[in-house]
Amino acid sequence: MSRRTVYVHHNLSMLAVLAAILVVVIFLLFIGVTGAAFAKVGFTPLTIAVILIATLLGSTVNIPILRLKAVVPIVKEEVVSFFGVVYRVPQVEYGERTTMVAVNLGGALIPTAISFYLLWKMPSAIFYAVVDVIIVAIVIHAVARPVKGVGITAPVFVSPIVAALVAILLPFSTPQIVAYIAGVLGTLIGADLSNLGVIPQLGAPVASIGGAGTFDGVFLSGIIAALLA
Repeated sequence: MSRRTVYVHHNLSMLAVLAAILVVVIFLLFIGVTGAAFAKVGFTPLTIAVILIATLLGSTVNIPILRLKAVVPIVKEEVVSFFGVVYRVPQVEYGERTTMVAVNLGGALIPTAISFYLLWKMPSAIFYAVVDVIIVAIVIHAVARPVKGVGITAPVFVSPIVAALVAILLPFSTPQIVAYIAGVLGTLIGADLSNLGVIPQLGAPVASIGGAGTFDGVFLSGIIAALLA
């Protein structure tokens, strides 16, 4: 099993889409269209831009925390190029059956740290954030699916949209803060943490908390939260 902790979960086209969205949001930040709510907790447009960029770049970094014994053969994917056409071929490994559980830097550690910082700076948001987190976690857990050889996956736009809608409906003056926290923590709890028990049955060489399958939802939660201003 590969011991690499730095690798790209997504193909180049998906990364290009996320990068394009990021460029648009950074442009809006610097012309003053978004970011008013985050300014209340001391986040300047530059700070928000740095956070979003660090989140995207950090999605390639996984920090190993433990190994679990897999109960099924490990499924790896090899890429074969033939006359310019790329084929993804699954390979089954019958030797050592262990899955490395890792924490993704951009999809878990950075956004979680930001979420708790926001709660610390704005304690009045704690109750509303907890309500939103619970709702998002329940919804994401219902739609998340374990994929053999990959990990836990969830529809990209579900968590940020649910987090944003609930935040808007709650009687709180800064829904952006609540939406960001709920989109991050609700996704991680509902998709990854609540499904840790099924990891040994996935046959994945690496199971990344906040990585493949959930990173998009976490990243877009930050984008949509900024756009709610």
